[in-house]
Amino acid sequence: MAAISKETLRTDAQYALELDAQDVLSGFRERFHIPKDASGKPEAYFCGNSLGLMPKAARALIEAELDRWARLGVEGHVDGETGWKDYHELLTEAGAQLVGAKNSEVVFMNTLTVNLNLLMSSFFRPTPERNCILAEGHSFPSDRYAMLGQLGIHGYDEKHLIEVFPKAGAHTPKTEQFLEIIEKDGDKIALLLLGGVNYYTGQVFEMHTLAAAARKKGIVVGLDLAHAVGNVPLHLHDWDIDFAVWCSYKYLNGGPGAVAGAFVHERIGAQFKGPRLAGWWGHDKASRFKMPPDFIPISGAEGWQQSNPPILSMVPLRASLPLFAEAGLERLQEKSSRLTTYLRELILSLERPELSILTPAEPQGCQVSVFVENRGKELFDHLSRAGIVADWREPNVIRMAPVPLYNSFADVYRIYEAIRSFWNTNQR
Repeated sequence: MAAISKETLRTDAQYALELDAQDVLSGFRERFHIPKDASGKPEAYFCGNSLGLMPKAARALIEAELDRWARLGVEGHVDGETGWKDYHELLTEAGAQLVGAKNSEVVFMNTLTVNLNLLMSSFFRPTPERNCILAEGHSFPSDRYAMLGQLGIHGYDEKHLIEVFPKAGAHTPKTEQFLEIIEKDGDKIALLLLGGVNYYTGQVFEMHTLAAAARKKGIVVGLDLAHAVGNVPLHLHDWDIDFAVWCSYKYLNGGPGAVAGAFVHERIGAQFKGPRLAGWWGHDKASRFKMPPDFIPISGAEGWQQSNPPILSMVPLRASLPLFAEAGLERLQEKSSRLTTYLRELILSLERPELSILTPAEPQGCQVSVFVENRGKELFDHLSRAGIVADWREPNVIRMAPVPLYNSFADVYRIYEAIRSFWNTNQR
């Protein structure tokens, strides 16, 4: 397929249909429930970076677990290969493949910020000499709250949070800014905590480069992959990341409040002797139900588990995670790039001075964040009336995420048509 660029772009509707006809992954759209507007027309859903759509296979799987509960009660914990006692293990292999990890390095448990605090309690261990956290500026608020909370637990304050903001005139911070701080102040930084993809701008950070620089300075490296998992290529084991956390309700389509995931590198998890917040589900499986008084952690990421798995929160992932392997990660990345490039070029072709794209073109994920001068909320409301589901972020940004599993090129073209019609009918 020909690359989409400024030079090859066509702005007619037929071009979108031609792109969809060439799309070998187009059939996966039929595996999801697409929301409809009041007239029954499918909406153009671009909010997968906030809540992914429901896989059609999820309903039967959930009903099967409700039926098991009804039939067996407590015996459902040990009913066959999918009994609840070991249910979380059904997600491990698929999750490990998505983040580029070994099975022993991944566990699905809890929710995102719970996992972040849980792992920081083990891996943020400040000393009088090394007591700072390095992070992106404008990180997701929950991450910032957690970082400040962890600093406070150890007797430190906001002055020990080093945040990297864009330089004047830029929308996003540069990799070089992080590298300069790591080189200059690395000896006083205990933890680099980075969002793999910034929630607001959609910037994909150069995780491998920054992690390598931090590790050379003895800095622990943690990632929040909420907007990265299922979106961009990840190789946590090979990148030598210390720990990572993610949610499952965005690009992984696990449903509202779905169980979260965590990664601990095997060089740490296999023989970790440091402090941890221990819970009984992280105890050695062979003796867990003997209820011994002393905690013996499971080797690997599972050793950080707290409680038995939330079954109904995990079930939809059994419908969604296999789709990634079936579609193929490389093919998904290729389509994601084409969809996102198509959206960017269509918006730029409008040549509206009121519109600017915050999201860097490279590295690239699904998200495109558009800054709208003065009339952003009006434009967002216009998109909503046109059946386009996007995300409004104060004070002036519209986030849109063309997801390769269920978005089409025709969906993207609807955004272009709606934005163009907004100015055609609202000239000032």
